[in-house]
Amino acid sequence: MELRYVMAAAGVLACGLVVLIPSLTPAARAAEPAKPTQPGISAEANAAIQQMGKTLSANEFSVQARTIRVRQDDDGQPLHIFHTMKVIAHRPDRLSIHVTGDDGGERLVLRRQDGRHLRAKENKYARIAAPNNIEAMLDAVTERLHVDFPLADFLDADPGKSFLSGVTSGREVDTVTIDGNPSRHLFFSQAGGIELEAWLDKTEQAVPRRLIVTYRLLPGQPNFIAEFSDWNFSAHPSDTEFVFQPPAGAKEVALAPEKGGNK
Repeated sequence: MELRYVMAAAGVLACGLVVLIPSLTPAARAAEPAKPTQPGISAEANAAIQQMGKTLSANEFSVQARTIRVRQDDDGQPLHIFHTMKVIAHRPDRLSIHVTGDDGGERLVLRRQDGRHLRAKENKYARIAAPNNIEAMLDAVTERLHVDFPLADFLDADPGKSFLSGVTSGREVDTVTIDGNPSRHLFFSQAGGIELEAWLDKTEQAVPRRLIVTYRLLPGQPNFIAEFSDWNFSAHPSDTEFVFQPPAGAKEVALAPEKGGNK
């Protein structure tokens, strides 16, 4: 997970975005041995996260999330920014994210050949070169377009490994009931003063129900909160789910060349 949960003044996906990438056939994955428990992480917590990772590595799924970012403004006051999003993933190369929130509506679409990024408030968009998979695309979006998607680890090719990256300790706190369903409450500490709390269904799927990320070393100890619902692993999204058209009158603007001279 490292520092991919970036606290930004702007909202999640502060701009609408469409990224299109070449269609690739993923190489077959060799069977991997069970991952050993990292020192400092209890066997129960590790097993729950690995089961979550196995579930979220499915070829297709959709989910809805309500998120809150809490950050400190220039006067030291805590501000809360709310968003609602729907995520549709089709591995390896298609992703659709619809976001509405306090700072406007956004859309992110990943699908073949090139990328475009729309700032809805300014009605301008820019193109970017497209990587060849979802996780690489999200990294490129963060680096080149400065767009933050704090749930990117759940879309990684190995969600369990990505979630535990940088984690130094972890344990299961207890079992709670969320919407009538038993859920494991897990707590993790990460290098850099970051604390992670995750609530996973106490089932074989172990899907996330809640996530809280707290930044203890930043002013005001800001945090990010997400609640998940409507997980669907039987979703078979059509091509129309990954189609994006800029609004009428949208103007394209040029980005600075990438490092190394690529455009």
